[in-house]
Amino acid sequence: MVENNNAQGIVFNIQKYSVHDGPGIRTIVFTKGCSLRCRWCSNPESQHREPELAYNKGRCLGADKCTRCFKACPNDALSRTEDGFVAIDRAKCHGCDRPCAEACPAQGIIVYGKTYTAAEALKVVQEDSMFYARSGGGLTISGGEPLLQSDFALNLLRLAREKHVKTCIETCGMVDPEVLKEAGPYLNYVLFDIKHMNPDVHKEHTGMSNERILENFRMLVETCPDLPITARTPVIPGFNDHGPDVRAICEFLKPFERVQYELLPYHRLGTQKYIFLDRVPPMGDVTLDDKKFSALRKIAVATLGDRVHIPR
Repeated sequence: MVENNNAQGIVFNIQKYSVHDGPGIRTIVFTKGCSLRCRWCSNPESQHREPELAYNKGRCLGADKCTRCFKACPNDALSRTEDGFVAIDRAKCHGCDRPCAEACPAQGIIVYGKTYTAAEALKVVQEDSMFYARSGGGLTISGGEPLLQSDFALNLLRLAREKHVKTCIETCGMVDPEVLKEAGPYLNYVLFDIKHMNPDVHKEHTGMSNERILENFRMLVETCPDLPITARTPVIPGFNDHGPDVRAICEFLKPFERVQYELLPYHRLGTQKYIFLDRVPPMGDVTLDDKKFSALRKIAVATLGDRVHIPR
């Protein structure tokens, strides 16, 4: 990494006061771009690297009352629908700064993705430094997969450590191992997804096999012996919600005695964002049975004991 406080990254959200993405109260910097295409992804706006236009019909004033977005669009990419709202021609929606979103008075048109330098992002993070000091929190970089924007992510982590802000990263593990290794010394904590042990099943549901992910996990544990790591498994109906699936992951983790483990129940909180982006939610109306999730957590505890994190 070349030290560069002005290294640029595309960020789709900076979320303050999070208590679920690392120790204490944290600010999460969400970056765009991911190497996986998980069917259950709750941040579909994170998948593609470039900024994307989204449309929230519920906020729109209607094309009969407001035409500011039509007038602002330089590519004629917006049109009126039969019910009086707005349609986006995504083949035409490119090559501009999305002035339509700026023109929209009701925030019906949204841009997912804004360019920050590492220094600019850290400035936002530092606004809540008093909460970090009291709670043991700090910065978490998430995504997408934040290490795909490696220059930005590494410089943001470096700057945070220089300013005594504790750091955490949420990673899917499908990254260049050299980048992950370089990130290690700048991290205070890691949340690392282990979704499935079968490479074929993993590929079917995420678009990629899991070999590199597991190799990177082993490498990180070995090269950063003092770095706290929590492996996390999102429990997804039809993918890994059976006892043998969770048991296999726990058996893989068992030799790594300092690694903690957490099961995350599937939720549908990202469904609306698929609709904003004119995409069909891949999981449909599927839900996770609470009793099944509890049974899977018991399997994890039976294998890993008190290494399993159980929210209070």
